[in-house]
Amino acid sequence: MTAQVPHILVVGGGYVGMYTAYGLRRAARKGRIRVTVVDPRSVMTYQPFLPEAAAGSVEPRHVVVPLRKTLKGCRVVTGRVTGIDHAGKVAKVLPEEGPAYELAYDQIVVALGSIARTLPIPGLAEEATGFKNVEEAIALRNKVLDRLDVASSQPDPVLRKSALTFVFVGGGYAGVEAFAELEDMARYATRYYDNINPEDMRWVLVEATGRILPEVGEELGKYTVDQLRKRNMEIRLETRLESCEKGHVILSDGDEFDADTIVWTAGVKANPALAATDFPLDEKGRVKTLANLRIEGVEDAWTAGDNAAVPDLTGPAGTYCAPNAQHAVRQARRLAANILRVVDGQPPQDYEHKYVGSVASLGLHKGVAQLYGVKVKGWLAWFLHRTYHVSRVPTFNRKMRVILDWTLALFFRREVTSLGSLQTPNEEFQRATQS
Repeated sequence: MTAQVPHILVVGGGYVGMYTAYGLRRAARKGRIRVTVVDPRSVMTYQPFLPEAAAGSVEPRHVVVPLRKTLKGCRVVTGRVTGIDHAGKVAKVLPEEGPAYELAYDQIVVALGSIARTLPIPGLAEEATGFKNVEEAIALRNKVLDRLDVASSQPDPVLRKSALTFVFVGGGYAGVEAFAELEDMARYATRYYDNINPEDMRWVLVEATGRILPEVGEELGKYTVDQLRKRNMEIRLETRLESCEKGHVILSDGDEFDADTIVWTAGVKANPALAATDFPLDEKGRVKTLANLRIEGVEDAWTAGDNAAVPDLTGPAGTYCAPNAQHAVRQARRLAANILRVVDGQPPQDYEHKYVGSVASLGLHKGVAQLYGVKVKGWLAWFLHRTYHVSRVPTFNRKMRVILDWTLALFFRREVTSLGSLQTPNEEFQRATQS
């Protein structure tokens, strides 16, 4: 009698889900295992390049990795896992269309990742946009360029001032990089407007703590603040957004002003869908995890990344790995190897990786980096940022496409065309039907 081939269910197609399945694909193609990946999106977004995609330095299509094309040998289901009953080893899947159904498995990888951590701020849901996927990056780019068009064509000084005011909330990687890259793009774009100067724009970064970019250290964080302020950008430390109803921004320091563009990048939290599982969670809603990436106290269940409390074996006792791409990618590779070891009857190995450091882009040819304790600023840091992240982009195909984007940018001027009408493609047709 032939033994049943183990079925591995990967819940989530982000960093951990995609890289884990990528590590299992050869075994799946050889028939040793079956792998199913379930995610609401059919692509994985390489988020470190979202600021460059928003600024036009990288083609947006080149920062997403198509799951079906990349994970040959694996089954990809476009849908949402709405519940997991690990005791019965079944997951409830809600496909993009049609009724929900149950999917049985032998082993499961919980890779649901994180979502934006929001607060009950009046007007936030209606007026602000996030910055976690390529659609938001494209929409934000179009919004910034569209506001320049509006301001250029608007004689009313009040409306013009609001159109040229851009507010970013959150001083972590996503917020600072998006803030700096988009200002750099908008500054460049103003050369094509005869009635808008860079000084006419107002860029405001709001951060609740006393520093930005804590990952690169206090010294480089202060350097970043100084560099951004030299570009006439406002950095509001120890300040909170209290309201933004109808675009009217109210800050905790008492300042009030109108802004057409508000971007929320104030951190992330573990995916709340984890509450619909029977896995043990910690006080932050993360799955309790062993150092070998098995879920604590549970057999045949694995996890890693933002939704997991993975012990950091290189740090003090009781500390956990930071929720970033560097750990997620390495954890996924160890996780895939551990699954294959268990399938072959071998014990899994612990995940252990000492944090290499951090890199951040502050616009074209500008950046900060701290690698192995060495602090780097300016053009070299920007180059290290690009070099590191292109080495981490999945597949050779995507690496080459990103490099080609950068190479073309050396010979041609930056593209600053707004395609804001893509967000309302039927508007022109609807007007035609009403005339």
